[in-house]
Amino acid sequence: MSSADRKTVEARCVRLDAKADNAAAIAPLIERHMLARGPKDLLIEIRAAAVNPSDVKAATGLMPYAVFPRTPGRDYAGVVIDGPADTVGREVFGSSGDLGIRRDGTHASHLVVEADAVVEKPKTVSWEEAAGIGVPFVTAMEGFRRAGIPKPGETVLVFGVNGKVGQAAVQIATWQGARVIGVVRKAEAYEGHANAAIEVIDASATDVATRVRELTGGKGADIVFNTVGDPYFQAAHKSLGLRGRQILIAAIDRIVQFNILEFYRGQHTYVGIDTLGLSSAATGAVLRDLGPGFASGHLKPFPIKPNAVYPLERAKEAYVAVAGSSRDRVILKP
Repeated sequence: MSSADRKTVEARCVRLDAKADNAAAIAPLIERHMLARGPKDLLIEIRAAAVNPSDVKAATGLMPYAVFPRTPGRDYAGVVIDGPADTVGREVFGSSGDLGIRRDGTHASHLVVEADAVVEKPKTVSWEEAAGIGVPFVTAMEGFRRAGIPKPGETVLVFGVNGKVGQAAVQIATWQGARVIGVVRKAEAYEGHANAAIEVIDASATDVATRVRELTGGKGADIVFNTVGDPYFQAAHKSLGLRGRQILIAAIDRIVQFNILEFYRGQHTYVGIDTLGLSSAATGAVLRDLGPGFASGHLKPFPIKPNAVYPLERAKEAYVAVAGSSRDRVILKP
């Protein structure tokens, strides 16, 4: 198809002209931009797009490589309206580390993205649910890909188990047949889907590492997925079994005390995950690994509450909701 034959659309896009001092000061505009795909791209009509904490952080200048002006948004679901003949009409979803940060993203009516970045949307999953899969599931899966996919007989300890990445980690680990222990900061049950019973430790009432040793016959956890970072660093370290792996995706304070002797005597591995470093195509490869789990029902998208769905014109409200650490998956619909 020559460039002359490629479709051009006028897209409605949320635009951030400059970095804001804080979430309340984010001032998104709605602008119209002409979009056309390149030879290896798809043009997608977006049906739903998620708002992630990283979208808000980038808007407030916490990511120095974020460009302005730009359209934010990393996660999306929609229909291919222009591309190679066999792709047109496909229902797809995807995510990215660079969309919405280094280049225009998904908070718009249309998106141009590489053909190998998209994944087929399961028929059983709604547009809003598909849009909400992206960043949390990619972060969890990339952590396990790097640390070693959990196996039957292994124990996975998830700190921050009721956060969205924590819930995705539980789903993936139990899908693979591993045992999961969750950690919460105050007394509450596990809120997400799982393929097996989850034991939950209340960190405000119990010493986590001691309880993990009790639950594992003294062995400790094979994998610790620490979605919170430094507040749980010592508890995570002390919970690791021999040759245990700790996955880290976040920090509040950057500096921690680190016992090197315990680290090498325990033969531990620490894995750092930053999905902002993944291109759209690399993210697509991670999502493809998850496809069979969604197809079989072992993995389930996050439920989307009607009051957490906003039109593009109310993007500011959506960003403020996410900045307020809403536990709901917040969605924009063009």
